[in-house]
Amino acid sequence: MLSIKRLLGGLGLMLGLAASASAAEQTAVFAGGCFWGVDAVFKHVKGVSEVESGYAGGSAATANYDQVSNGNTGHAEAVRIRFDPAKVSYQQLLHVFVSVAHDPTQLNRQGPDVGSQYRSAIFYTSPEQQKNAQSYIQQLTAARAFAAPIVTQIVPLQQFYPAEDYHQNYLALHPDQPYIVIHDKPKLEQLRRQFPALYQ
Repeated sequence: MLSIKRLLGGLGLMLGLAASASAAEQTAVFAGGCFWGVDAVFKHVKGVSEVESGYAGGSAATANYDQVSNGNTGHAEAVRIRFDPAKVSYQQLLHVFVSVAHDPTQLNRQGPDVGSQYRSAIFYTSPEQQKNAQSYIQQLTAARAFAAPIVTQIVPLQQFYPAEDYHQNYLALHPDQPYIVIHDKPKLEQLRRQFPALYQ
């Protein structure tokens, strides 16, 4: 596993992970299984000002937890991240996404959660994000950074629908909930160890 971490770090440097200077905040949208853990990871990344759990990939009519949980709405549980590119780059967010927030090799699932609503996806909001995401995944694939193929979808964001209030900031509000303890708190520790300069 150490060699994979080194490889991922090296690829990150090749992609120019130094934050670029920009005054305006930008938005990134990622889906990587249950949004509770993905939300918590990015809330602990320096340069991120807001993270919101929600749904992406389907229509407004089905953007609610009861329907999305059926797995047939086209939605994925996702997070919308607002970040300052002068403090953290989109490439760095991609690096955290594949290294810590989820496993990009699991098809239509993450850990115990199964269904297309838990798929791995990058919903890009600009041509630049699309290019960066495609380049990064191609480099990881060419370098065989993971033992299994990367299955992350790279698709345009049509719309993001915020999830119900009780899903927001879930880890911070329910730190002792068994699912959180088993599946999500270890991600925060991994973020702290693997990305100490980004951890907050």
